[in-house]
Amino acid sequence: MRIVLTLFLTHALLFGAIRHFSIHEMDGKEAGNKLFIIGGIHGDEPGGYFAPALVVQHYTIKKGSLLVVPNLNFDSIVQNRRGIYGDMNRKFDHIDQSDPDFELVTHIKSLITDPSVDFIINLHDGRGFYRTTWESAIFNPRAWGQAYIIDQKTIDDVKFGNLDEVTTLMVEALNQSNLAANHHQFDVKNTYTKDKDEQMRMSLTYYAITHLKPALAIETSKNITELDTKVLYQLLSMEALLNHMGIEFERDFELTLEEVDRLLANYGTMNLNNRFSISLSDARNALHFIPMRKEGNVFEFSHPLGTTIDRGSYHQVMIGNIPVAKLYPQYFSLTCNAKTAKIEVDGHVQTVSFGETVHIKNTFNVLKDEAFRVNLIGFVTKDRDSQDGITVQKSDFISRFSIDRSETAFRAEFYDNGDFCGTITVVFE
Repeated sequence: MRIVLTLFLTHALLFGAIRHFSIHEMDGKEAGNKLFIIGGIHGDEPGGYFAPALVVQHYTIKKGSLLVVPNLNFDSIVQNRRGIYGDMNRKFDHIDQSDPDFELVTHIKSLITDPSVDFIINLHDGRGFYRTTWESAIFNPRAWGQAYIIDQKTIDDVKFGNLDEVTTLMVEALNQSNLAANHHQFDVKNTYTKDKDEQMRMSLTYYAITHLKPALAIETSKNITELDTKVLYQLLSMEALLNHMGIEFERDFELTLEEVDRLLANYGTMNLNNRFSISLSDARNALHFIPMRKEGNVFEFSHPLGTTIDRGSYHQVMIGNIPVAKLYPQYFSLTCNAKTAKIEVDGHVQTVSFGETVHIKNTFNVLKDEAFRVNLIGFVTKDRDSQDGITVQKSDFISRFSIDRSETAFRAEFYDNGDFCGTITVVFE
């Protein structure tokens, strides 16, 4: 699944949020109940948005369906701030059209109230560890972490409206699992929103239940500093609810701390203007002379939380709140219409599209084509304008020009009359 994000240069405070959230529909072959998973309403709560990103990437629904928004407040996520336009979770009772969050909140409301949705969960990281009685400044009834938050016990005459019973079953499932520490146990926190909590009446979950949609918040603790642990608890919680709703699923990994940690370190790939692609997990911190337009560039990410921030002199590539690489641009018009080039890879000729990656065991040779000038970045030749028609191996490259920290991936760039046509990434195995 690939998400396309275009770099918008509008001023957010005047025209609205820069980044809209992505929507992922995951339907089983057999019809059933539908769960709506919402992550990232607060940008400084990474457990709440990396967990649904893993669901999108690694789960398959067999019966029933999921609707997943992993990055509701995307602008705040990339800034690692709760809400750069104010607390989005306090804008569901009323929001002015001038508010930068107006379009996002209005859109998510329409998804919440869609007749096909049976249950909504809103994912958070909360402070402390919730306890029904006071134990300390961290473990107490005012804390929010390690709790399932409901606004009231039941919604009468609504499927799955028995919120207290549903969350009690989730607590039992989680606390019987292999928690990383005993004090990580979960509990149910009922805010009794209608009668006791004016602030929560402005929240997403209260908006949902007032429209007869069962909803709850999953809060892992901000005092747990390990992202993999929080994401594991979020996934375990979601699976407990999926099982209760009869939504059948498969995942392509074992649900352990080690596996979650491995998956979180995989940032996927980025494609720029369909002319250059890069694997982000091992990308160098800074990449220079990246061909692109001055404006209107299109970045495609395989990771649901992938985006860029325009810093003026460079584009910061982000996966959620994690800065991955800086792209320092070299500007071209990108009017070249060529799409492919021929490369001999380990003795076999291939036609390769620009933006693709080829894997090399020993050598490669960009076949001569009068339409192109070829530049192998990090490969030095004297008195030669185009570096085609040369058999090249890994040792021929200057390692610091690789695009990855492992020093195995290099750029073969193609030009026509001074304009950039595309890049083919060559990776030595």
